[in-house]
Amino acid sequence: MDISIFGLGYVGAVSLACLARDGHRVIGVDIEPTKLELIRQGRSPVVEEGMVDLVASVVRSGRVSVTTDVADAIRRSELSLVCVGTPSAPNGSQDQSAMLRLCEQIGRALRDHAAPHVIVFRSTLVPGTVEGVLRPIIERESGKRDGEHFHLCFQPEFLREGSSIRDYDHPPYTIVGSNCEAAVNAVREIFEHLGSKFLVTSIRVAETLKMSCNAFHALKITFANEIGRIAQSLDIDSHEVMRLVCADTRLNISPAYLKPGFAFGGSCLPKDLRALTQIARQNDVEVPMLSSLLTSNRVHIDHAVDMILKLGRPRVGMLGLSFKTGTDDLRESPLVMVAKRLLGEGCELRIFDPEVQLSRLLGANRSYIDANIPHLASLLCADIGAMLEPSEVILVGLQQPALDAALQARLRPDQYLIDLVNLPNRDLLRCRYQGACW
Repeated sequence: MDISIFGLGYVGAVSLACLARDGHRVIGVDIEPTKLELIRQGRSPVVEEGMVDLVASVVRSGRVSVTTDVADAIRRSELSLVCVGTPSAPNGSQDQSAMLRLCEQIGRALRDHAAPHVIVFRSTLVPGTVEGVLRPIIERESGKRDGEHFHLCFQPEFLREGSSIRDYDHPPYTIVGSNCEAAVNAVREIFEHLGSKFLVTSIRVAETLKMSCNAFHALKITFANEIGRIAQSLDIDSHEVMRLVCADTRLNISPAYLKPGFAFGGSCLPKDLRALTQIARQNDVEVPMLSSLLTSNRVHIDHAVDMILKLGRPRVGMLGLSFKTGTDDLRESPLVMVAKRLLGEGCELRIFDPEVQLSRLLGANRSYIDANIPHLASLLCADIGAMLEPSEVILVGLQQPALDAALQARLRPDQYLIDLVNLPNRDLLRCRYQGACW
């Protein structure tokens, strides 16, 4: 395939070399003449393991050319990879100035381009940029329409400096965000031979995924370092601690807990976080990330309560009160906090939780609920129908197929249902009975 690559930094240069190695004819485009001259001479424009020999080899093959002419590169290629930089602006936002200028040039180049052209953005972009910012520019400058005369994709890269070629050849997966099957197939032709899973999603999800992955990587590094500092202050081998943390592939290094939902609670997580951060304070160890977790958890509870109150409907029914499905443990349950807040705001509240029976609550569990909702007995309903009938808003905090079926059977079109289990979602406020957003 004839491929043009815009931006010859780490991502662009490595992509150029690897694509040419794999047999594609590649045109490299950059505004810096020095980079282009280095490639013409068979020299790598970036310092990266394996790039010296690889660039020399692919340039000798005749499959690589370079230019500063955007229109010429578009004219001689079927597909373009956009890899220009999107650095931080002084205020922390993303500086997209280079990307915007390039898209204007690409749009003008497409004016007289007869064949449909596939444009694949690989630069990290703020979610919504491709469809909300770049597409209008290209359409305006070209006089053509996305989906007819050209096709846009977002294909995040997962290359780490220092191991870029290895990462290119062994990606965790290949993600393509697109709404065009022909464009997806063009990207598939380039990357499918790498052998990783090839996954297709929307452009906005793909944009968000890239930033989410980088944030998660930063989160993991920070978590390990904060645990390391606490362990060091206690003369404990932090590497052994983290080795054993990683040995748990059921809960720790796994998809467990990595689904957006409601706040955490219960008898373990909150108290152990408090104890751990207290240990850090006692030993003069700063752990800002760990210290922020309970605050973030409270914000999530407040977010749910605010959405309920905005409806302006004071009669609220709650399905669930314990901190998770299948238990009657109310200690530090986020649903108890929601109930307490709603009562304080003057809402009429009815609660049904099949596992919670006041007469069976003992010890710390009973003490906790007595301290937070002392008149719980007057709020509990004997069955789901008694909770549903008078309520205008239904909060779902439990996930049980039988209860979900009962809700769908009994919910009225005039009732709003808020699914806290899957908070937050675009269609958070919805009536399952009608299956539509309000």
